[in-house]
Amino acid sequence: MDAPASLRGQLLLAMPGIGDPRFEKAVIAMCAHDENGALGVGVDRVMPGITLHGLLEQLDVDPGIAPDCDILLGGPVEQRRGFVLHSTDWLGEDSLLVEDRWCLTSTLDVLRAIAEGKGPARWLVALGYAGWGEGQLDGEMRRHGWLATRAEDGLIFDHRPPRRWEAAMRSAGIDPRLLAATSGQA
Repeated sequence: MDAPASLRGQLLLAMPGIGDPRFEKAVIAMCAHDENGALGVGVDRVMPGITLHGLLEQLDVDPGIAPDCDILLGGPVEQRRGFVLHSTDWLGEDSLLVEDRWCLTSTLDVLRAIAEGKGPARWLVALGYAGWGEGQLDGEMRRHGWLATRAEDGLIFDHRPPRRWEAAMRSAGIDPRLLAATSGQA
């Protein structure tokens, strides 16, 4: 059996009726996908009760000139762990370059650089991630729980989080109003 194509560097869009309310209308930026599993960061939901300045203060980092923007809910796994999804114009020692499209960094150096005005040009901060074990995501894809689509920078960085799912569906040529939550058999 052939290995499934990697979804690294793509967006995963939850299909209606995915069956897990944590992923209803989810948009996941896929950062890793191989035979051992997959990891992505959700870019569609705002984390309630915390902003960037609040997070930086908790981490004893001076907010400096960083805007006080929303923190996103990156996924249900390790929600106390932070990730910065950002443009490739800034690289830290531990940054993961994802298909020359964006980087994922989970160390304080990127937050300090953002606060000092020396960080990446485009970025978002998320707590938690979406993770799948060996073969798990591939099975969900076969059951039509997710749609994989090209990850346009504008979809990740320009649209407000609650609008990203619809914008990504439309970018893929799909009118989300025409999608059904259930399927039938002939």
